[in-house]
Order: sequence, then C-alpha cells, then structure tokens
Amino acid sequence: MDRLTSMNVFVRTSELGSFAAASEALRISPQMVAKHIARLEARLGTVLINRTTRRQHLTDIGRSYYERCKVVLVEAEAADAIALEMKTTPSGVIRVNAPVTFGSSTLAPFITQYLDNFPETQVELTLTDRLVDPVEEGYEVILRIGELTDGPMIASPLRPYRLIACASPGYLAQNGVPDTPASLAQHSCLVYGIWSPQDPCRWIFSKDGKTHEVRPAGRLRANDWRALLHAAVKGYGVTLGPEDVLKEEITAGRLVQILPDYTGPSRPMHVLTPAGLRQTVKIRCFINAIKEAFG
Repeated sequence: MDRLTSMNVFVRTSELGSFAAASEALRISPQMVAKHIARLEARLGTVLINRTTRRQHLTDIGRSYYERCKVVLVEAEAADAIALEMKTTPSGVIRVNAPVTFGSSTLAPFITQYLDNFPETQVELTLTDRLVDPVEEGYEVILRIGELTDGPMIASPLRPYRLIACASPGYLAQNGVPDTPASLAQHSCLVYGIWSPQDPCRWIFSKDGKTHEVRPAGRLRANDWRALLHAAVKGYGVTLGPEDVLKEEITAGRLVQILPDYTGPSRPMHVLTPAGLRQTVKIRCFINAIKEAFG
C-alpha cells in the first residue's frame, strides 16, 4: 500500500468520524479503510484511533499525526501542481464556488462549454449564497457578487450583475404597465428573500442621476429566484431578476421588460482566487475564460 494513500485515508477517517463515512467518501470498502489504518499503526508501532463498537476517537499521538499528515498531503499536492504547471494543456480538477442563481442559470452553461473545449479538465461546482472560506473549504476559484469583504484574495472585476424588472404580457394587460418605479406600489411584486418590517426589501432604480427607491409588496416571497421566475411567467406579478436570464424570457415572449428607461439595481461581480494559491495552468486558463465570457 502507498503511504500517502494510507495517510489520506487516515485524514478522511479522522475528519468524517467513522470508517463507514470514509469508505463512502473515498469509494473504497470499509475493510480497505481498516487495512490502511492498521498499516499505519503497524508501521508506527502505536494506536492512532481508539475504536469501539459505537464510536471512535483519535489518541493523543493520533491527533498529532493527523495534523502532520495534512501538511504532508498539501505539500504532495503542491508538488503535483508544479509538474502539472509545466504542461501546456490545462488538466485536473478545478473546485469552483458561485452564488446559486448566477451559478445555475449563467455559469453552468459556460462550464459545460469549457469542459467541451478542455476535455482533460474536471469541475467541481458548489452553489451557495453564503460567504465561503476558500482556504478552509478548498475552493480554487470563487465567483462573488457584491462588495468584497474577503481577506487576502486575488480579485478580477467582471461586468456588473444587473437586475431588470419584468412581468408577463397577461399580467400587464390585466393590471396596466408601470411607467415609474413609484407606480410599482400599485402592483403585486414577487420578492426575493425573506424580509421583515425592520429590514424591508428595497428595489433601487436610477434615471438622469436620480435614484428611486421602491419597497415592493406582493403575495409571494421566496428565497429561490427560480420560483419567482415561474410565478412571473404564470402572471402572478412583477419580478426583479438577473438580466442575463430574463432576456431569454423576453426574447421568447414569455415576459416583457418594464421601466426600460430606468437603470435597475446593479452589483459588482468578481472572480477570486486565494492569494497564496499557486496559479497553475488549469486555474489561469479557467479564470481567463471567465474574464473573456463575463468581463
């Protein structure tokens, strides 16, 4: 058995808390997990994990060995990255994090095209609206919408994430077409997020250097924008959503943009990488492609 492989099995077992969980994560049998741990313990002449029928926990030596194994594995991966960097064709796994709506509607088609262009690459895409810790959680590329508050990161600006207001032709025929942001107060709005009276939702529009704030209200609120898009297409009200997605619905005739003379809310968008991360060919190529597509 390879010692680095055994160290990796030991680290995953320690982190996941059981042989069964490590077996599932590593796609090997529980018996093979046990063999890797037993091999390390035999080599070191000590017990690393105390095991009972109900639970397991690291010994004092096991905890120290676990910390050193993590360092060794990181260094081994860095050594592999140096070798990969010398290749001209990007290859390997790219771990990417992005916001949910942008990731599922706009980034996902870009990634599938990228995989077609570079068949030796793989992408692990995680979508979440929370602020992730790229170092702790192992992300190499992060798409971030909004003001940057991260620590040491390399940030490249992309085009702003612009929102526009739309409604279905049927809704507008029945309820009239809003001609100013203030007139949205007379309409049923589809509100993204769960807001409270102390922290109400605000839609900000601008025109000729003046801003217009709207506090939308309606019968449906949701923390998933796709649900609101479905409701808008079905005629349940006015939605405010990403221009990249809504322009497809507008072209298809399912929605109509309202207030086209006003600029809707816009937020900065960046692609980030941890400052201490080695810029391998696979990462540089992926980021350059993102900047070309969304810059």
